[in-house]
Amino acid sequence: MNNAELAQLTWFKSSKSYANGACITCARLPEGGMAVKDSKHPDGPALRFTPATWQVFAETLKRRPPQ
Repeated sequence: MNNAELAQLTWFKSSKSYANGACITCARLPEGGMAVKDSKHPDGPALRFTPATWQVFAETLKRRPPQ
């Protein structure tokens, strides 16, 4: 998936985002994974996760205490 295709996805802000601007935006990928990027740089690079990797990543974050 190239940058033009990533730009066509429906991006949404994380429900855990803070008002200080330290947040991410996410988009569901057509193959079922997730793309993530820094909301301060909407045209910047995106990390792409397979469905299995996203599940492990999300579960790990849920277990981590807030900082």
